Amino acid sequence: MTAQDAGEVLIVTGMSGAGRTTAANALEDLGWYVVDNLPPQMLRPLLDLSELAGGSLPKVAAVVDVRGRDLFAELPRITQALRHGRHLRVLFLDASDDVLVRRFESVRRPHPLQGEGTLLDGIHRERARLARVRESADLIVDTSNNNIHQLATRIVDLFATEGSARHTLTVMSFGFKYGLPSDADLVADMRFLPNPFWVEDLKSLTGKDDAVRDYVFGQPGAVEFLDAYVAALQPVLAGYQRENKPHSTVAVGCTGGKHRSVATAEELARRLAALPGVAVRVKHRDLGRE
Repeated sequence: MTAQDAGEVLIVTGMSGAGRTTAANALEDLGWYVVDNLPPQMLRPLLDLSELAGGSLPKVAAVVDVRGRDLFAELPRITQALRHGRHLRVLFLDASDDVLVRRFESVRRPHPLQGEGTLLDGIHRERARLARVRESADLIVDTSNNNIHQLATRIVDLFATEGSARHTLTVMSFGFKYGLPSDADLVADMRFLPNPFWVEDLKSLTGKDDAVRDYVFGQPGAVEFLDAYVAALQPVLAGYQRENKPHSTVAVGCTGGKHRSVATAEELARRLAALPGVAVRVKHRDLGRE
């Protein structure tokens, strides 16, 4: 693989307290390989590694900042050299001085360049060191008016691949007699429908079988419930995307987790997979238990 064929590279830098960690976490959730607190001199070996890794490291992000001490001064020169032959961008995160002061005071940590001075002294020193980097940045994001959730959403908006999922939904069937799933965000109870377990021809089958599925959705209220539940979940899942909640689990239960819940989970997943920005996976927790 040549450098031109290698994947995208993003350098995340900017003011301390402006949200580098939040941005890095959001990028990681999008599937980027993220390295934090990397000295600029290690960027070339990282890019070489990404080329050798081929498709397993299609997108690499490196957080580079003044924690690298005197090594950080080399960032503009190294970045310029690396731009030749690679799709490389620099994201600079910034915020106003008063906002940065409040953020540092809220976590009760000193600024990395504060030394024996005040918070503002450290902020001013950092601005001076970052001036050249800011001028050459491809993207500048001012986070002064953003909380961590809003910033994460902005990062997703900037770097999510067109058409890629912004939320991963797990639809999980389970049996109430084995306990509620501890990681469920929402729970649907299908025990209001007759149990196929008591139908001799269906007892040994599961909700994946057509005969069970037809029986479950042939019961009064079954399709009406499914229609209404899908409609109720649509604004919830859209809201999760707006709030940058990357994962959620909808648990669908019946008595043993074999018939009604399995059939409903499969159909629910099929319908929800059509929603924009949502990737759906199905898990049958208790299928196969005695």
